[in-house]
Amino acid sequence: MTAATFSTMFFGCFVTLLLLGCTTVICLVDEKLALQPTTTTGYHSTKLMAANATYGESVLPFVHSSCGTNAPHCGDYCSICSDYSASIMDCLSFLFEHSCLFTFKNAMATLNDTDWCTWGNVRSMYSNLSFCTEEISDCLLIPWPNPLVEQTFVNIHSEFFKDCPSEELSDPPPAIVFALVITPICLIPVMVSLVVLKTKNGDGSS
Repeated sequence: MTAATFSTMFFGCFVTLLLLGCTTVICLVDEKLALQPTTTTGYHSTKLMAANATYGESVLPFVHSSCGTNAPHCGDYCSICSDYSASIMDCLSFLFEHSCLFTFKNAMATLNDTDWCTWGNVRSMYSNLSFCTEEISDCLLIPWPNPLVEQTFVNIHSEFFKDCPSEELSDPPPAIVFALVITPICLIPVMVSLVVLKTKNGDGSS
């Protein structure tokens, strides 16, 4: 077999493979373009809408068939949002206000405002509010926590707990304050004496 014959055979095989590859790629591209217009409104598209909503982008209304978990009230929440004309985040805000916050504020109203700052009195109400916001977010396939949840808790803190003293900012006991103040005062003469003694020893040795 001569070099020319081998070169011709190699070129023929290369051209055949090239045509076969190009045909395959063109078919795949055509197939992908043919499938492009079809859209789905299932679980993944709703998660995408929820993710977009979390970052403030405009979204389509909620689709009831994409309801999330099987929590007891999940069907009710999803039904409300499927009839809601605004975006899913607007519906989430509506549900927070008329479900979670409504219950929380009614429970807080049963206490005197002087009792709001005692954690033992409000712990269960606070936990119920947190659970409610998490349950609704999970039903609507919106990540939790999200900016709306954070804003909700900021609002209730400014409304109910703004006058509560913070334990982190309170003064320590007088004994600790005295120890912290007197320790550096007592150390100053000791340090001065050590410096003077070291200086004298240095001068004497020279």
